[in-house]
Amino acid sequence: MAKHLNIVIGGDAGQGLVTLGSLLAKGLVRSGYSIVVIQSYQSRIRGGHNTFTIRVSDGEIVAPQEPVDILVALNAETIRLHEAELSGHGVIVADAALAAEAGGAEFLAVPFSELGSKRVANVVALGVTASLVGLHHDRVSQTLADFFGKKHPEATEENQQALEKAFAWLSEQSVSMEKLPAVDDPPRRMMMNGNEAIALGALSAGLRFCSFYPMTPATSINLGVISHAKQMGVIVEQAEDEIAAINMALGASFAGAPSMVATSGGGFALMAEAVSLAGQTETPIVVVVAQRPGPATGLPTRTEQGDLEFVLHAGHGEFPRAILAPGTVEECFHLTRKAFELAEKYQSPVFVLTDQFLADSYRAVTPFDAANLEPVRPGADLSEASLPYRRFALTKNGVSPRLIPGATEHLVVADSDEHTEDGRLTEDLAVRRQMVDKRLRKHEGLRADTVAPDWAGDAGPEILLVSWGSTKGSVSEAASTLRPRGQRVATLHFSQVWPLVPEHFLRYFEDAERVVSVEGNALGQFARLIRRETGFEIRSQVRRYDGLPITPEYILEALDGQER
Repeated sequence: MAKHLNIVIGGDAGQGLVTLGSLLAKGLVRSGYSIVVIQSYQSRIRGGHNTFTIRVSDGEIVAPQEPVDILVALNAETIRLHEAELSGHGVIVADAALAAEAGGAEFLAVPFSELGSKRVANVVALGVTASLVGLHHDRVSQTLADFFGKKHPEATEENQQALEKAFAWLSEQSVSMEKLPAVDDPPRRMMMNGNEAIALGALSAGLRFCSFYPMTPATSINLGVISHAKQMGVIVEQAEDEIAAINMALGASFAGAPSMVATSGGGFALMAEAVSLAGQTETPIVVVVAQRPGPATGLPTRTEQGDLEFVLHAGHGEFPRAILAPGTVEECFHLTRKAFELAEKYQSPVFVLTDQFLADSYRAVTPFDAANLEPVRPGADLSEASLPYRRFALTKNGVSPRLIPGATEHLVVADSDEHTEDGRLTEDLAVRRQMVDKRLRKHEGLRADTVAPDWAGDAGPEILLVSWGSTKGSVSEAASTLRPRGQRVATLHFSQVWPLVPEHFLRYFEDAERVVSVEGNALGQFARLIRRETGFEIRSQVRRYDGLPITPEYILEALDGQER
């Protein structure tokens, strides 16, 4: 059986715990292990208790875990807050001076001051922890060298010395912790989080313009685009606010550049009017909404799935849209690509709904085969348009040939008011009805291109666990835990939450003895949407809205409580 370890690194912001955690996680991935990372941080630059949690296994894992096996404490507060979470064989790794803070748990007293200066304390912790779990020194050393590069030779030398001393010191200690089994011939994989995958998916789809106003947890999507912008020929603009950001993107898209904005709930609230503008002018745009707890500022660095209904109904008036909700890092890449394809094909706003947990959760990802992935091709061929050219020509499927302004000799006219087929303002009420019907006909095309939910498990299950977005892995592992208990369990995961196509999933609901929805909000928003669209009421629900990600243990505890 595969071995699992859950490593929690805790300390104050500014102590280098993210660097320590990232280097350790990357060393684990390079050594062939599977990881799931949770980052928990407060909304401040320095101070405040933060954690970087790495669940690691020599087998494939897809969800976080609650019990802690190794607690790397960079300060006393970490021990006080997390010692009770240690598993029966858990161990605390901390400076020898903090030994008095620990209770009955095994304590590995590290002489930090003897192994390196205060500047490299996090690298000392890296060496001790890496050696404790069974990583080879050379693998970690190379990871450290890659991190510093060749620009800082003095810092590199000091850190490498600290790493070597830490490995040597641990080799002389007697520790009960069982190491991870070695992985023979480790596969080549990347360490990537959801936001990085969204950025790469957008670039692979042909993104040419990205505008944004910084807002956690979406900002790193834009930073990911920026890091490749010059190489990929992408213009990135940090606007003065979210209103400007989305209107810039709409202007760029109108001019023929595939465009994206990425924000969170509070920023998206300012974009709602422009979403309607996209619907009226039939301008393609991709909007990424990285969810965090609201209302207002809420918990700006925590996670939630509370914006589904908001995104579904944002913008005044009636017009078609699609909402994709990736559940894995790989889906973040591929569904962002699909968002660009749908936006261009149906000339509508398309949304990618993610959250802080998935945004910051690193995984071991097989490199994407991008060689044969075609970017979207903006605009229609002139041969597809009847002349004289009418931008909003009435068509059977609602999609009109979209010529790019300036790309042909034909005039492209668009208006935010209701308009005629040639784009000119009108108050003819018969035309108004025709145009509404035309736009809404595109919904049928979006419906036909909807990604069907992913079903797995036992036929005719006693329990069917229904999830969407980032809860996918935890639901899957909870189901795997229930089956050995003698229960027939299946899972149904939605990676697209609008449009809903009842033919894709209603039969699974009807075949199950009990249907349970699992989502990270207080009202059961997806369950309510399903009831509205199908009439099927999901009576059993597991909800979490304290700002923490849903774990398999949380699901199982909730189910046990419902049964009692």
